[in-house]
Amino acid sequence: MVNSIIINKKIKKFKKTITVSGDKSISIRWVLLSSLANGISKSKNLLMSEDVFAAINCIRKFGIKVIFTNGVCKIFGKGINGYKYKKNIVINAKNSGTLGRLILGFLINTPYSIKLIGDKSLSKRDFKRISDPLSKFGAKFKLTKNKNLPLKISGSEKLKGINYLENRGSAQCKSTVIFAGMRAYGTTYIKAKKSRDHTELLCKYLHLPVLVRKKKNYDLIKIKKIRKINPLNYDIPADISSSAFFIVLAALNYKSKLVIRNVNINPSRIGIIKILSKMGVKIKLTNKKKYKGEKKADINVIGPKSIKPINCPTKLNSEAIDEFLVIFLVAAKAKGVSYFKNLEELNQKESPRLKWGHKILNEMGIKTVVKKNSIKIFGNPELKIKKNIVIKNFLKDHRVFMSSVIAALSFGGSWEIHDKDSIKTSFPNFLEILNQFRDI
Repeated sequence: MVNSIIINKKIKKFKKTITVSGDKSISIRWVLLSSLANGISKSKNLLMSEDVFAAINCIRKFGIKVIFTNGVCKIFGKGINGYKYKKNIVINAKNSGTLGRLILGFLINTPYSIKLIGDKSLSKRDFKRISDPLSKFGAKFKLTKNKNLPLKISGSEKLKGINYLENRGSAQCKSTVIFAGMRAYGTTYIKAKKSRDHTELLCKYLHLPVLVRKKKNYDLIKIKKIRKINPLNYDIPADISSSAFFIVLAALNYKSKLVIRNVNINPSRIGIIKILSKMGVKIKLTNKKKYKGEKKADINVIGPKSIKPINCPTKLNSEAIDEFLVIFLVAAKAKGVSYFKNLEELNQKESPRLKWGHKILNEMGIKTVVKKNSIKIFGNPELKIKKNIVIKNFLKDHRVFMSSVIAALSFGGSWEIHDKDSIKTSFPNFLEILNQFRDI
């Protein structure tokens, strides 16, 4: 079976209204929290991707029943102490850093050693950033090469709250400590650099003992041991990270008009909207609503005649960390030099994405200057690609694949893009939606 696509024709100006898949961050958190609820939780528009199915398979390992009926996912939670721990359990997070890191906070009281494994990409990512704070609660870890998967976690019944400084801007690190704090005696305090706050919003909606005080550059979070989680019925909004590819497709095609319906616009996730707006892309949010603590809206995009370069404010990095590969494509068409810095978290993803952003742009004929955690992009508004480009060996990073597809459709040339199946982890119907614009 062919696992690559060929694109050799630019997209034409378009006017479309689309919907994209459910938010992955919320989907995984909903699965995990519902597994500890007292009763049945139901979800509509749950993201049907490999990452979310991996989360479902993990909770099933601990005796949690999950069924799908008429497009609704039902999770039969057994309470905060409802996991059935057995000897020699192995759970597989596959490609999901969110799942792999968050679930460790749920397993911190396991009386038996549990083994966590992942795919080749996830196995190269840093889990010491998770094991270090969780060890302070009383859990014990054995990691491969002192920081990688596979790892083993052994919990404790005498977990004690901790003080934790999260200074990377990692929502995964922050969230797993929040979940661990829910199981610990005493109080856990977190001082966290700003990052996405889906966990905190879910906890607030569920009336869990998680208090957040927002400061200018960080949040102070206070967590106490919980006794009960109520079931949570959730109609999950569309994922802004998935929407980003189509936002950029419109931004790079003059006079194209796009509406994406019912998208999660959590303030900690809309960095791409702020950045592209500064670059002259016409983006408007309409039909705004608040839903169970989260904000959602329709995103309206009009492709501008010209794009301005940007010296990207670092305060927006955490809000756009999953979108920088496609943001770089917009910078490639800007009239001038764009500068992005302090992007160390970009290389903590499925692949070293700063390196891949640089490589894709260079293949396109765009000059870049890359240092350890920064990139300068010398935009060319007249860029027209007339050569063959092959993109492969990127650790099956779905965002490298999808960003390459958007580049091919927007700048021309003949592209051979490998590992099409990588989109199954987060956005399985990406190409299906794209077929509404053209045939691939």
